[in-house]
Amino acid sequence: MITELAVERVEFTCGSCWHRWSVDYDVQRYRDALDAEWEVFYRDNAAVPSPYTPQGAPTCEHCGRRWVGRLVARRPVPLPGDAAAPRCRVPAEGADRPERHAAPMLRAAGHPQPQARAEQPSTHRS
Repeated sequence: MITELAVERVEFTCGSCWHRWSVDYDVQRYRDALDAEWEVFYRDNAAVPSPYTPQGAPTCEHCGRRWVGRLVARRPVPLPGDAAAPRCRVPAEGADRPERHAAPMLRAAGHPQPQARAEQPSTHRS
């Protein structure tokens, strides 16, 4: 049973060349029949290993090294079942927004990169 859906923005900083980038992942948390909790990560609609592990970290496009990501933002996606949520019935035969089938894929890395925070000069005088 799915217990949580979210979009997580994961930032990577290469420890070799210091290149920074971020990627959005779709994350599903679910509980199996033995009551164990699991996470599944998706990038561009394909299941991928966790970006928080060395095996799942993408390679740096500049030097090819792998660096584990860190969570910088997340947006939970509501699970179905909220009776108070507005809803509308989908017409038969796919008449509702048929253009959604031909819409281009919203890519996981297709957003503006987070800006590095400039360090503020110290105003403390000794």
